[in-house]
Amino acid sequence: MRKHKRKKEIGGVGGNENGSVPRESDGGRKHKMTVIHQALIRDPVDIEALRRAAAGNRGLLTDELRRKVWPKLLNINVYNLPHKPGREVRENHKDYNQVVLDVRRSMKRFPKGMPASERAVLQEQLIDVILEVLKRNPQLHYYQGYHDVAVTLLLVVGERMSIAMLDILSNFHLRDFMDPTMDSTKHILNYLMPILEQVDAELHDFMVRAEVGTIFALSWLITWYGHVLSEFRHTLRLYDFFLASHPLMPIYLAATIVLHREKEVKQTECDMAMVHHLLSHIPQDLPYELLIGQAQDLFQQFPPSMLAKRAALQSGKRPGGFPACSPRPAAEGGEQDDEDGGLGALRYAGGRRVRRGSDRHGLGTRLDTSAVLMRLMGTGQEPFNQTKKLL
Repeated sequence: MRKHKRKKEIGGVGGNENGSVPRESDGGRKHKMTVIHQALIRDPVDIEALRRAAAGNRGLLTDELRRKVWPKLLNINVYNLPHKPGREVRENHKDYNQVVLDVRRSMKRFPKGMPASERAVLQEQLIDVILEVLKRNPQLHYYQGYHDVAVTLLLVVGERMSIAMLDILSNFHLRDFMDPTMDSTKHILNYLMPILEQVDAELHDFMVRAEVGTIFALSWLITWYGHVLSEFRHTLRLYDFFLASHPLMPIYLAATIVLHREKEVKQTECDMAMVHHLLSHIPQDLPYELLIGQAQDLFQQFPPSMLAKRAALQSGKRPGGFPACSPRPAAEGGEQDDEDGGLGALRYAGGRRVRRGSDRHGLGTRLDTSAVLMRLMGTGQEPFNQTKKLL
């Protein structure tokens, strides 16, 4: 497959507006609010218009609009919400202690200046929201970082609606993160390098030689970036985008962030710990609107169906195919054929996510993440808790 030159042949990087979710032109805040209100009062509700608004420039603008639009994007019946959980939701729940620990450590996720008493009430609600969804779905497995998604919903839509939304997200967008193993999560991470290879082969090869892998993006993915962004407004903007998009869109955004930092990456010492340290710390001044547009364009040009085989092959790759930090040999780079075809590939059909093939976790052997963590710990860095928990 022909490689594309970054900033020249990729529409989003070049500024074209042909992403997977059409972006609105900046016609002004009032005009956009009018468009959203008109979409909400139509019978039936104009879901496509709401998706365009949520993914488009500046997202849904206000929390008041989010409270109205987010449930529509997930097809939630606002007149039939779950009841507030009773005390019994905490009784004999296997995840209770871990959830409480995670919620107690989540103070930075609440608005600065919020009275301690108000935050304490919300933290108790957050515990109940998480446990209620897990109780309703015993097939789901809690993971550290799940509370980062739950708290974002709770702060915007309140307790009952956040239960309804988190229930839907847990069974669709977040479902792969809630398996008993990390196999499905690793498969989604495996889409990152093929995307980079299509756009910037030189950057891709540098990261391969550095043996950095994709663990740096784990917390981005499983928390929808809530764990790594200090500004809540940026988190809300991304949630607008993700709720209106394909479940794999967060990995496309991850690719645009790495591509945006291309020069920084290439100027870093070609060493796993050094590159991981750089990439795992997201700058807080990223141009989010630009990156969202680029992610849409990448999704349009390189959809999951195109990358599924390459993603499935990632787990079988071993670093060191050519000397670390040396140029790629001229003979390297031939496309390998995958006879097994699209292992665990995701598709999105009619609003429901379905899997192709009978092998859900056809990813071969486990990633060598233990070696990565050992090297990181040797540098004094702190890997994301989820990685340590699940290895």
